[in-house]
Amino acid sequence: MPDDELSLTFAALADPTRRAILARLADGEATVNELAEPFDMSLQAVSKHLKVLERAGLISRGREAQWRPCRLETAPLDSASDWIGRYRDRWTDRFDRLDREIRQIQRGKDDHE
Repeated sequence: MPDDELSLTFAALADPTRRAILARLADGEATVNELAEPFDMSLQAVSKHLKVLERAGLISRGREAQWRPCRLETAPLDSASDWIGRYRDRWTDRFDRLDREIRQIQRGKDDHE
């Protein structure tokens, strides 16, 4: 698995279970047991998902006595969003130019009919 930040982020986000975990953590800290509740999988399987998210920097785990809360870390999401935004701007510009060209062609057809 690649180890650059962006690749780790997108690989972690590729799984719907991990996205659901992140969505839950967007509401606040949670324990592994709390995160596992809505899923039909073992705590061990949820822990594996958490390790992927942690390696990608998307979550961090604290330690407060016996409680080990997981919390969302947004910096990798911000980086991914910035990267996507650059390409979104390019494609938006291209689609706008294509739209103008199609309208110009359609106006030309209307003039000839």
